[in-house]
Amino acid sequence: MSDHIRNTGPMLASPRCGAKTRSGSACRSPAAHGKKRCRMHGGAQGSGAPRANQNACKHGLFTRGAIEERRRIEALLGEARKLMDRMK
Repeated sequence: MSDHIRNTGPMLASPRCGAKTRSGSACRSPAAHGKKRCRMHGGAQGSGAPRANQNACKHGLFTRGAIEERRRIEALLGEARKLMDRMK
C-alpha cells in the first residue's frame, strides 16, 4: 500500500447524470463534460441526433396540435355521453 492521498473532491463534486436507471433510481455516474448525461446514457461524443434533424418527428402523433385535437375530441365525446345518459 502507498501513503498517497487521492484527491477525489472534484470528481465527487461534479454534476451527476440525470438519467433514470431500469431500477427506477437515478444514475450516479458523473455527467460527461458539458452534458447532462453520463457516457452510458447519451453524453458520449457524437451521440444523439444532429441539430435541426428533419427526421426526428416522423408521424406527428405527439405534436402539440395532435394532442389538442385529441383533447377536443375527448371533451366532445364526454358531452355526447352525458347527453345520451340524460335521454335514457
